[in-house]
Amino acid sequence: MKLALQIVLIVSSILMVLLILLHRGRGGGLSSLFGGGVQSSLSGSSVVEKNLDRLTLFTAAIWLIAIIGTGMLVKVGV
Repeated sequence: MKLALQIVLIVSSILMVLLILLHRGRGGGLSSLFGGGVQSSLSGSSVVEKNLDRLTLFTAAIWLIAIIGTGMLVKVGV
């Protein structure tokens, strides 16, 4: 169980870094390299940006659960 949580933590940490780097910053960010630079004039952000936001939040939730689970296992001493 501890090994599985550690693997989930490492994978989600790397994925979080990559997803955050893909987000659009003030200057366009790396997301414009992958088709995120095209925006609709009617909406504030494109579908790609909205899906990237959702994926980042989902990955952050998985990361947070893995952190809490690992902390609980360390506290118990398993």
